[in-house]
Amino acid sequence: MEKTNEQTLNKLGVQPIKKLMLSLGIPMIISMILQAVYNIVDSAFVSNMAQDGESALNALTLAFPVQVLMVAVGIGTGVGVNALLSKSLGQGDKEKVGYTAGNAVILGIIIYVIFLIFGFVGVDAYISSQTSNELIFEMASSYLKICCIWSMGIVFFSIFEKLLQSTGLSFYSTAAQITGAVINIVLDPILIYGLLGLPEMGVKGAAYATIIGQIASFVMALFFHLKKNKDVPMGLKYFKLSGKIVKGIYAIGLPAIIAQALMSVMTYCLNVILVKTGESLVTAYGLYYKIQQFVLFAAFGLRDAITPIVSFNHGMKSRERVKQGEKYGILYTLIIMVIGLVLIEVLAVPFAKIFGLSGETQELCISAMRIISISFVFAGLNIALQGVFQALNSGLESLIISICRQFLFIVPTTWGISKLIGNSVDKAWVIWLAFPVAEALSAIIACIFMRRINKNKVNVLD
Repeated sequence: MEKTNEQTLNKLGVQPIKKLMLSLGIPMIISMILQAVYNIVDSAFVSNMAQDGESALNALTLAFPVQVLMVAVGIGTGVGVNALLSKSLGQGDKEKVGYTAGNAVILGIIIYVIFLIFGFVGVDAYISSQTSNELIFEMASSYLKICCIWSMGIVFFSIFEKLLQSTGLSFYSTAAQITGAVINIVLDPILIYGLLGLPEMGVKGAAYATIIGQIASFVMALFFHLKKNKDVPMGLKYFKLSGKIVKGIYAIGLPAIIAQALMSVMTYCLNVILVKTGESLVTAYGLYYKIQQFVLFAAFGLRDAITPIVSFNHGMKSRERVKQGEKYGILYTLIIMVIGLVLIEVLAVPFAKIFGLSGETQELCISAMRIISISFVFAGLNIALQGVFQALNSGLESLIISICRQFLFIVPTTWGISKLIGNSVDKAWVIWLAFPVAEALSAIIACIFMRRINKNKVNVLD
């Protein structure tokens, strides 16, 4: 191996797991939390617009599932790239590392083209399926079109972020993410409210601030990859689409895509279900969902550290280090979720007030925070184990857990409760109970899977 590959080996294959999980995980956690910033910051500013603030917040809630889907496809592909590239490094297969990175870029181009087309021809039909309110429709449609047409930033940043993380250079991906988030935060009030002599753009301004920040993150991540990522061979010969490489990426990445895409499907389904009880319920849930992302995305960040650590050491056939990766990955994820649970329980009322909510909508949002956050502990276990499943090429098990926690157990239960309460908004808090139940049942299934996977794929290692 070259010196840079030896450095990666020393970090992923030799450094104590307890320390490695933190050194690799903390930058990824920060990166994922900043990803949540893009969504919550837009909501904070548009909800405090002088006119139609609550309608604007509702509009962003309707657009949100597609934004989640963009992140899901980009990051899910990146997760597959991350695991495959890390394992190839552990095996010392330099050529496969290069082809994995080259195929990742080609896949990014394909993903962007798909969302570009949707931005031109699919947005109106999608938004109209969730609302008949003309003002909300116009706001949501204009916001989402901008985010889709200019989605190259989020798509390609997701790819290059994982290329950096897979070789232990997560500091640089985090720096790129921070830059984009800061740009978004600075531009939001300027473009939304029309400051510094610029025209007042409302929700369109929020969309432009988001995509400018995302593109800035992508450009920086690309720069760091070209200048710093010496473990990844570069050259035109690697930009050749390979069915074998693509299959390897999505054997690991597809479950991750579906896992996050199910968040989009779940949010869309719940929007359709909840709006029949009342638009205030949609607004309350949409805002809560964005607040909880700070906790969930932190867990996703640590999961993305678990995957390359476990995958690399599995490639090296080190049973002890794989076991330690599982142990500390689960432990640290649970710590994150408990901290998140306490913070949201304590700060539920201030959070609701920050976004200018009042009356019925405020009470619904507070009840959502107080009840749904109970599910964090079970969700943390599920997320950590999914990271292990992905690292050990057990994508089917990861997919099953995603379907259980984000569709099978939650959507039918929510629909059934909504039918029972009808238009009784004062009883709507009962709907939130479906979330802890869904996560707890999924955690039981995940633990059964983990026991079997350890027996068949970890305990047999030398």
